[in-house]
Amino acid sequence: MQVFVLLYNAGTENEGIHTLKIGDRNVVLMFETEDDATRYAMMLEAQDFGSPDVEGLEAEEVEEFCQSAGYESKLVPDGSLAVPPDANVDNPDWQPDAAPPELSEPGTSASEKPEFSNSELDRIRRQLEGLL
Repeated sequence: MQVFVLLYNAGTENEGIHTLKIGDRNVVLMFETEDDATRYAMMLEAQDFGSPDVEGLEAEEVEEFCQSAGYESKLVPDGSLAVPPDANVDNPDWQPDAAPPELSEPGTSASEKPEFSNSELDRIRRQLEGLL
């Protein structure tokens, strides 16, 4: 099954995938339709999150990537109105202008990840529950 994900710097050595940060987890959204993914990408751009490219990939391939990177995946069904969060992570793991990272063990990081307040976690939880 083909799904659509949002990539930054697609096709380059510094490619990054859009994720939602929920607590200490990174969640990759897999859209069933290109239209829903494009709409979400446009909302991200309107909120100054950057301008991701919509790329069609096999769901199995995305899930394998997520497992190897320590991420989770979430299927966004056709017609769901997924809405990006109001705030961006202060220090994302990926930098759009950075040199390609050196290979390291999945899930390792040199810096601590920022934490969300309880109210922010509740808001994100409600948004994700709305996707179900």
